Amino acid sequence: MVVIINEVRDTGAFVAYDVVKGVDNREYPPPLVEEIQRAVDEARSSLSLDTLKDHPVIRAYRDFYWRVVKIDPTKQRPAQEALLRRVLRGEALPRISPVVDAGNAASIKFLVPIGLYDLAKVKGEVLRLRWSKRGEVFYPIGGSPVELDSQIVLAADGQILHLYPYRDSVETKIERDTRDVLVVVAGVPGVELSRLIDAALYLRKLFSLLGGVAEGEVQIA
Repeated sequence: MVVIINEVRDTGAFVAYDVVKGVDNREYPPPLVEEIQRAVDEARSSLSLDTLKDHPVIRAYRDFYWRVVKIDPTKQRPAQEALLRRVLRGEALPRISPVVDAGNAASIKFLVPIGLYDLAKVKGEVLRLRWSKRGEVFYPIGGSPVELDSQIVLAADGQILHLYPYRDSVETKIERDTRDVLVVVAGVPGVELSRLIDAALYLRKLFSLLGGVAEGEVQIA
């Protein structure tokens, strides 16, 4: 059983997390395609590109970027905001894989960033949400290795899975043969815990369409 220990509560960062086992990440069942399109349609009917940045949930993540992450959110947008902007411009969600696409659908539905990790690649069952140590190296998906200095990370034993709350590691990337998935929904001050839990439960529903079965209850850290 995976356990996440939160060592950065003073920043306001918190997570809901879940483990779903036995997914089939090779084929898109029609009900999943329909659920993803439904999330897109809901976003387009309820949100506006012009006012998205002022939505209270999006604003909470932008404020966290400025205050804690020290990143300009107009240059490095929160992951869910970037996806929503794409959708609200009339573009489709990226087609990557059934598991990743389900995660993106949950992200735009609940306006929260969601990290998905191949559990078989995670080193150990105890993970920590903590400040990085000087000299630690992060290997991002789609980018060059980054030497870290005082950034919030989700880490296992000698392994950085995630830069909080916006970038995942290639080391634990979801791939075609992934079967067991660790789900991490990232929260910040001003975002209700219930929103994170609802996102995780919705993702359970989508993963069940891929044959996935949740292990235990959604956990909080």
